[in-house]
Amino acid sequence: MLIKNFFGHLTTILKHRHMVMRHCFRAGIPLRGLLHDLSKFSPAEFIPGVIYFQGNRSPNEAEREQDGFSRAWMHHKGRNRHHFEYWTDYCPGTGLMEPVRMPDVFVYEMFCDRVAASKIYLKENYDQRCPLEYFLRAKPRRKIEASTSKRLEFLLTLLAEKGEDAAFDFIRRRKKPWHV
Repeated sequence: MLIKNFFGHLTTILKHRHMVMRHCFRAGIPLRGLLHDLSKFSPAEFIPGVIYFQGNRSPNEAEREQDGFSRAWMHHKGRNRHHFEYWTDYCPGTGLMEPVRMPDVFVYEMFCDRVAASKIYLKENYDQRCPLEYFLRAKPRRKIEASTSKRLEFLLTLLAEKGEDAAFDFIRRRKKPWHV
């Protein structure tokens, strides 16, 4: 079983990473694609990925269900700036930990990541509305800075309504900071 999980997990993360790379190249952010999710090959993330591999969802979910949290996810989100969870800091005014605005390039990489993850996990059940639907289902529970959430939702809505070409073209054409 462990051998099957090893190759299943390795295949899944390689497929996902390559799909994100293709998306990032289409979006005009090739460096983000080349650097995407390299931490998944570290022992802290890869070993739990093998242990909790299922093939139809993130192994972090199974680890979280068993242990109450995911060590692999804690490691991953702290090293990958395309996750909104990375972007938290203490607010000088309140002294509380709060979400902060993500730079555009990481919002674009997050978009590419979400589209690729939907395709990898949903396989033949994927359509261009799926990433937006997933985003909207979790929206009430998510702690994400407001403009970051709006920018990501805008891109996912563009994908859902007009398709990948329109979404990637929009990202490629962005030259200055995007304020929503």
